[in-house]
Amino acid sequence: MKKNTFTLVLLLIIGLAAGSLAGQSLASVPALAFLTKSVPLVWQPKADLLVIKYDLDFHLNLNLISIIGLVAAFWAYRKL
Repeated sequence: MKKNTFTLVLLLIIGLAAGSLAGQSLASVPALAFLTKSVPLVWQPKADLLVIKYDLDFHLNLNLISIIGLVAAFWAYRKL
């Protein structure tokens, strides 16, 4: 597989999704509560340029397991 930006972004999204799914499945385990506590990140860019007006909302819930998934995805990208 060729290393390029698209491959990196794809692997990071897959790693983030896998980490989030693992975090949701482990949320019922009380001993792992520190891994599954989520922090919401919100970015809302807006502009009104008289010709074009846009309003975007990006919401991201990060937990420690999803960050571990991102690190694992970056590690897999480096190993390609």
